[in-house]
Amino acid sequence: MTATLTPPRATARPGRGGFGQLLHAEWTKFRTVRGWVWSTVGAVLVICLVGLLATAAGNKSDPNGSSALPVGPGGEAVNDSFYFVHQKLRGDGGITVSVSSLAGVVPTDPDDSGSGLAPWAKAGVIVKDSLDQGSSYAAMMVTGSHGVRMQYDYTHDIAGDPGATGATAVASQEVPRWLRLQRTGDTLTGYQSADGSRWSEVGRADLAGLSAAPEVGLFVTSPSVQDETGTGTGFAPTVATGTFDQVALGGRWTGGSWASDQVGRDAGTSASYSQDTRGGATPSGGGFQVTGAGDIAPVVGGPATSGVRTIENFLVGAFAGLIIMVVVGAGCITVEYRRGMIGLTLAASPRRGRVLVAKGLVVGAVAFLVGVVSAAVMVPFGGQRSESHGFPVLTVPTATELRVVVGTGLLLAAATVFALAVGAILRRSAVAVTVVVVGMVLPYLLATASVLPDGASRWLLRVTPAAGFAIQQSIERYDQVVTVYSPSSGYFPLAPWAGLAVLCAYAAASFAAAVVLLRRRDA
Repeated sequence: MTATLTPPRATARPGRGGFGQLLHAEWTKFRTVRGWVWSTVGAVLVICLVGLLATAAGNKSDPNGSSALPVGPGGEAVNDSFYFVHQKLRGDGGITVSVSSLAGVVPTDPDDSGSGLAPWAKAGVIVKDSLDQGSSYAAMMVTGSHGVRMQYDYTHDIAGDPGATGATAVASQEVPRWLRLQRTGDTLTGYQSADGSRWSEVGRADLAGLSAAPEVGLFVTSPSVQDETGTGTGFAPTVATGTFDQVALGGRWTGGSWASDQVGRDAGTSASYSQDTRGGATPSGGGFQVTGAGDIAPVVGGPATSGVRTIENFLVGAFAGLIIMVVVGAGCITVEYRRGMIGLTLAASPRRGRVLVAKGLVVGAVAFLVGVVSAAVMVPFGGQRSESHGFPVLTVPTATELRVVVGTGLLLAAATVFALAVGAILRRSAVAVTVVVVGMVLPYLLATASVLPDGASRWLLRVTPAAGFAIQQSIERYDQVVTVYSPSSGYFPLAPWAGLAVLCAYAAASFAAAVVLLRRRDA
């Protein structure tokens, strides 16, 4: 910074002022240096401008122009597409069924490469609040290769007995193939059995506000699967067919014939696959043979959702704003060494550790405001802008959105204090900025830009200060949804708060070293 640094006017004898006075002096010093003030404003503008470029208009993800993803009961974006044979159940009751086979079906389109049974293909019984996508539900199911499961409200997954459920395995009495779902009030209880007489409970789901007459019946769905090609990892659609025997109903049913409906139209694990692969149902003995495609699960990140925008897209400029604040943080101490003013500062407050603490509080608070203000503007604005251009936006719960906004402020604050500490250690602004950028920003860019193998990327995001960027991750990992869970897809190896803790540990260690050196080295 080239602006002249004028020390604050002392109102007490050296060393006698309280910490509040010292903090006020550092704040006065900061706001009187125009370069620091304008850089702070510039950081906000850069974060927002880069975010605007990331949400610029382009080709619409959905050729039909729809940009809205279904939203589940928890506020998260969900897939809710399956074929449904159903009736209404009034009050308490249940449904019991035998699943005699679950097989994969090749899509009729010759250009599709999906074939065979997907690992997370599902066939079973479901109680669903309504036919609307995103409505609350609980389901018992057999899967392609993950055994019997009870899933509810999209994000919850309870494992039953493991085992394959293909046509051969289902014929074995050792594999649970009978499913039951019982409603009592708002509580749904799932059971499984290998022979239809001895039952074991899999789990329970409390669906608050479940309607008095929900839709209950049989369903089949089959998500897309990873397809390794020469150009990278893609996803191929699949379709599954389940055969249901001996359907038994208990409780007050509306009566009449079964209704059959396609819920949703997506044939993949995400909104990225737009082919309209609809299923169907035909009577089979005392039951049905049902064919379906799609998924009932949360939307996740990765190649399968390349057309879906996330909060991270709107905050892509945070690393650029972080670099600006790193320069400001380092300059807050190095400029005093360069201009020979550090002696005057320390003379005014001989307790040198408190000087560095005061500087850290000032620049950290400013950086926190920069991050929070930028994120608070870009998260809602970026979502609205993307939807207006026809891009689906991955909705997240309010608590996640708040954590990302506040976390962006904490990320910039920790990085700025880190730079301040490194500047105090090295006493050279250019060198200090280089150290922080190379140690924090460069690993982040290398790990998330698919430059390095996934293993090396995960390692960098565990052990370097770049781990702090995990606090901005809004997308969740779900074991029941297939995608590429890698840094290049937006998934950090550490949990959000754990990643931020790594950055804070670097900042704290550097700060402690800077305090020690300031006491021993500087006059």
